[in-house]
Amino acid sequence: MTSDVKLTIVTLTFQGIDPSALASTLAKYVVVSRMADGCRNIDLCASVTEPGTYLVIEKWESPAAQRAHFDSDEMVELAHSCGGILAGPPRIELWDGDSAHDLR
Repeated sequence: MTSDVKLTIVTLTFQGIDPSALASTLAKYVVVSRMADGCRNIDLCASVTEPGTYLVIEKWESPAAQRAHFDSDEMVELAHSCGGILAGPPRIELWDGDSAHDLR
């Protein structure tokens, strides 16, 4: 399947042992990271079925923009801020976003 839309999508799933602190940390990360070069959008979702579980969905204009962000100060700050509030490491997945787009 081919499409004119070429996006790089990343999902990060976090399970918190301190859900309130994790939600606050992730909200800050999302707001700051939305301004990164090449960012199309970042959303934060809280699980209804698994309390304390959060999903961050990131859309990037290119693989290069996504990789640059993963080396950014915002990502390093997120990693440090998650110390002591996670049940384990986050699950990070990279997705092919050929049919994804923003509704604008």
